[in-house]
Amino acid sequence: MKRFWTRCASATIIATVGLTTGAPAAGGRVAKPAPASAPAPAPAPAAAQGAAARARADAIVARMTIDEKIALLHGLFPPMAAGKSSNELIPSAGHVDGIARLGVPLVRESDASLGVANQVEQRKGDVATALPSGLATAASFDPAIARAGGTMIGAEARAKRFNVLLAGGVNLTRDPWNGRNFEYLGEDPLLAGTLAGEHIAGVQSNRIVSTVKHFALNAQETGRTVVDARIGEAAFRMSDLLAFEIAIEKGQPGSVMCAYNKVGGDWACENGHLLNDVLKRDWGYHGWVMSDWGAVHSTVKAANGGLDQQSGQELDKAIYFGAPLKAAVAAGQVSGKRLDDMVARYLTGLIATGAYDTPMPATAQTPPYAAHAEVAQRAAEAGIVLLKNEGGVLPIARSAKRIVVIGGNADVGVLSGGGSSQVRSVGGAPVEIPLATGGSASFARITYHASSPLAALRKALPGAQVTWLDGRNFNATIDAAKGADLAIVFATQWTTEAEDVPDLRLPNQQDALIAAVAAAQPHIVAVMETGGPVLMPWIKAVPAVVQAWYPGQRGGEALAAILTGAVNPSGRLPITFPADASQPPRPRPVGLDRLTGLEAEAAANPAVASQKTLESFPADYVEGADVGYRWYEKKGLTPLFRFGHGLSYTSFAYRNPVVAGGARLTVTFDVVNTGQRAGADVPQMYVAREDGGAPMRLAAFTRVTLKPGETRRVTLTAEPRIVADYDTKLPGWRIAAGRYRVALARDAGDRTIVSSATLQATTMKP
Repeated sequence: MKRFWTRCASATIIATVGLTTGAPAAGGRVAKPAPASAPAPAPAPAAAQGAAARARADAIVARMTIDEKIALLHGLFPPMAAGKSSNELIPSAGHVDGIARLGVPLVRESDASLGVANQVEQRKGDVATALPSGLATAASFDPAIARAGGTMIGAEARAKRFNVLLAGGVNLTRDPWNGRNFEYLGEDPLLAGTLAGEHIAGVQSNRIVSTVKHFALNAQETGRTVVDARIGEAAFRMSDLLAFEIAIEKGQPGSVMCAYNKVGGDWACENGHLLNDVLKRDWGYHGWVMSDWGAVHSTVKAANGGLDQQSGQELDKAIYFGAPLKAAVAAGQVSGKRLDDMVARYLTGLIATGAYDTPMPATAQTPPYAAHAEVAQRAAEAGIVLLKNEGGVLPIARSAKRIVVIGGNADVGVLSGGGSSQVRSVGGAPVEIPLATGGSASFARITYHASSPLAALRKALPGAQVTWLDGRNFNATIDAAKGADLAIVFATQWTTEAEDVPDLRLPNQQDALIAAVAAAQPHIVAVMETGGPVLMPWIKAVPAVVQAWYPGQRGGEALAAILTGAVNPSGRLPITFPADASQPPRPRPVGLDRLTGLEAEAAANPAVASQKTLESFPADYVEGADVGYRWYEKKGLTPLFRFGHGLSYTSFAYRNPVVAGGARLTVTFDVVNTGQRAGADVPQMYVAREDGGAPMRLAAFTRVTLKPGETRRVTLTAEPRIVADYDTKLPGWRIAAGRYRVALARDAGDRTIVSSATLQATTMKP
């Protein structure tokens, strides 16, 4: 990975103990990342590297004709671009021809954050390793897991001849019904930004470009190409923008992808405040801004507003950055200096990441799939969350000789989310259901990875009889549950890009099935394969609940390891689970009632949107910076499960805490494994001013792996911008002098250990 952007604010994001891995002990091993491809050598200092990359880019641009410059600023969408390039068009997301006489490389772009995508098998027979969903990675609270996943998919992208990966999704979860929540990293800016940065850095260690996306406030899929996201400047800086800022600092992505939606009345891809003022001026970003596919609406306003490259031109109404851009430059509407800057930023991103100087293979290579599958399994194991475990139902006792597994296609595989992130995984798709309607019908299918929880459980429990029923025959299912020692019900909720879920209930009467099984069999485990939070009306009757998310291509093996205790669960929720649909700021997708079926499809699918003119509508984010758990605290609401919650098969204690202030806010304490198994704990530090009345904010976290009886002294240092408020009058970050409360906590609502310290007044640049 190449780091070349400078940063003026504090570089301390999380100062903690180093990540550790536990040795096997009573109760099994602890989830840990497996090695993927070897990372690149340590980068040169950021400022020096940035200056060198830009200087080299400027020298190349100086030798170009205007037609060569223009040619680099609009890219093809290969499925709709036959005959438009003399080079091979690999069916994928994007293609930009190079300039051979100047050594500018050909660029091939692929989705996405969860693996090298091949959504509807455009590339026949091409498979890739599928990571678990982004929420599962976020639930690990482990930067090493995020980096290992990025390193792995970046290596596979290069092997398949791609040098730009459209990864790095960091849009904050503002609404639990967002169909794309599964791709992202939760509701907290520090957690999401930190893990996104590590993922991006991992991708780019392969000397290819990663993006960060979708910039910004792309918080719902309903009407995503027309919705106008509205929020105050200070709140924006303290929430979604802070997540992007941290991700860019830590990962140094070669490109930023702007979003479909409007922000404060202007399209994100021509929003001068967002792209020029915030990203390029305040944050000093030197790479290039590419559009989302079908997100460009103008030539002059977009170019002057900070967009550097039009992506997937066939999905827009016009090739705005082709002949119209050349004409605008000739007319003086876009300056020659700005045109050169657009091209130089593109080249700088390629040069600084190493993509410019590292040729792609002449033919596709076969990645080390077996080793990469281990990366996917470790990520799933670290991200699975044990939500409830009354009476020690889990891990599965060796005395359970008759186990019935019910529902969820658990006999053949595990569910994955839909859309541009869909990976056609190694092993194939045992279940694949095309869609007839909806915004995602043209590029998504309901797809399962071939990783059977049933088969994995049978392998892990050779002394038990493990049977499976699909749950459709109600009487047979109840009879089987009554006759078993343990019932495990797999519940599924498929979500996808381009569509939001209509409500937070499990579909297809699965709540009724779980309740009926619980009434027949008190020893029941509910395993939730969902894209995000769902309601659980049966929760009081079910003693054990496991949140599996979409667990990736080795999800069956990961779940069996967690359920049997071979791996001690350590995931923590990166998102709040509401107790009722009325608790979140919005109970349903904004604008859904305004759109007919055809309009809804057009407003979600850029291929259709380019053919229609639809009215924009506002989405007012009244919660401001108080996203997720902060909203619940502010409103005095008790959710079903709090952000940061997660159980273990062992127990941990925090002892001897010492809080210190001054220039930085820190808490130092002992973490003790007081149980009988090796396990990983996730201590969390929440802060707030004593006199401010604002909700507490996650300011630091770490993941600590301990053997039984082991103690480790840990220091957490608060990220200064979390402690601060954004002051638009400075402009910049301001930490007010005074007393601050510090909670050393197990989740966002834990106030068992609260101290305070005095901080000095501090200001930081935007």
